[in-house]
Amino acid sequence: MSATATLLVLTNLPDAEAAAKLAARLVAQRLVACANVLPGCTSVYRWQGALETTSEVPLLLKTSAARYPALEAAILAAHPYELPEIVAVPVERGLPAYLAWVASETEAETD
Repeated sequence: MSATATLLVLTNLPDAEAAAKLAARLVAQRLVACANVLPGCTSVYRWQGALETTSEVPLLLKTSAARYPALEAAILAAHPYELPEIVAVPVERGLPAYLAWVASETEAETD
């Protein structure tokens, strides 16, 4: 897998329990090789014309570009927000062995 075929996907969940549950589901489905549940943060944003301040739990997800469409669909299906943040950033560089591991862990299983 080349570096640019690897993506770092970011999303936020309302609490640690929801974040851990989604992380486990995505790894089990081989949509991501690894999910990091980060400590909580405070998000400040404008939503429907109002300034909002909310506590959230960020997730960092490592996947392949090929699995991104299925990953996005799985996040949307399970996410409690009306409009969840789902941002994919291409990995420009990385340890080749790690990138190969991401690729192997996110290969779709065939029966």
